Amino acid sequence: MLKGIDPVVTPELLHVLASMGHGDELVLVDRNFPAVSVGRRVVRLDGCDLPRAAQAVLSLFPVDTFVERPVAAMAMVDTPDVVPEVQEDVFELVEAAEGRAVGVERVERFAFYERARQAFAVVTTSEDRPYGCVVLVKGVVWDPPQE
Repeated sequence: MLKGIDPVVTPELLHVLASMGHGDELVLVDRNFPAVSVGRRVVRLDGCDLPRAAQAVLSLFPVDTFVERPVAAMAMVDTPDVVPEVQEDVFELVEAAEGRAVGVERVERFAFYERARQAFAVVTTSEDRPYGCVVLVKGVVWDPPQE
């Protein structure tokens, strides 16, 4: 047990987050996503919905500031311009954690699967709302020099 780390963050997830570098992508997905057949590394957060998983990840994970849209989300098949509530929940958490507006890219379903194949890891949750699928691009931990 460690102090100051969200209990949702498993040892496996902590290792994945610590192993990632700047620009690496982490995919957070719902229970319907084909994580095992798509992901290089898969971390399971059973019993955890997508916003709770995102909140735990964002407590440790800096979101990239060097790209215009460091967050991506799967677009709905028949209505790609509609943003599902589950994704909105995550976008709000990202902006709260970062203290800034964060750009979001909408990604067609099969293009999202391909992006997940290239990602550092896929974190699968028990989220039951459809389209609970987002990508976070890891940023830099920046400690400016002390004067």
